[in-house]
Amino acid sequence: MGDSAFRVEFDGRIDPGINACVVALARAVDAARVPGVRDVVPTYRSVAVYFDPLRTDYDALVDRVTRESSCLEPFFAPDPDPIRVPVCYGAEYGVDLEAVAAFAGVDEAEVIRLHTARTYRVFMLGFMPGFAYLGTVDERIAAPRLATPRLRVPAGAVGIAGAQTGIYPAVTPGGWRIVGRTPTRLFDTRRVSPSLFQPGDLVQFYPVDRTAFARLAEL
Repeated sequence: MGDSAFRVEFDGRIDPGINACVVALARAVDAARVPGVRDVVPTYRSVAVYFDPLRTDYDALVDRVTRESSCLEPFFAPDPDPIRVPVCYGAEYGVDLEAVAAFAGVDEAEVIRLHTARTYRVFMLGFMPGFAYLGTVDERIAAPRLATPRLRVPAGAVGIAGAQTGIYPAVTPGGWRIVGRTPTRLFDTRRVSPSLFQPGDLVQFYPVDRTAFARLAEL
């Protein structure tokens, strides 16, 4: 990746076991505090290591990463309790819920049940600060992205894009199918860890009505 970064690739698919190895390697490299390393970025199936070429012994760094890769213990969330996220589904909060129901051949209530029935893994963060790529959704509701992205998606919008689901942390363009909205703040610089989610975390959605949404939004 040029003269100041390289990537360690595992496999070309979305898989919790592969991602667990990715997260484990990223944490090991980050914890090693190798001089000159600027950032370590895990994705679904690879780890990017960014470094200062003027301060880093490249060969030593690659050797260190290779050693860490050879003795990985896959990282799964140590806490069995997922982060629970309230969602108000449908109507103006979930403008694509009807379309997802039509795609699945079920009613809207069944889409909500299927979406909330699973515990999702945070595979990676990307796109914008605090945006977590969660997976995987029930294949029956794995609707594709919109052909033309919207220019404005509200903060807290909960979307589906194929096997993935996620939450928009801020107002932004986006092409995911919006099924609901959460009042939960995903990214806040006043927190010690600004992003609510980290790779390897577990997340579960639960439905709330408008009254509960408004109350939670005020907290």
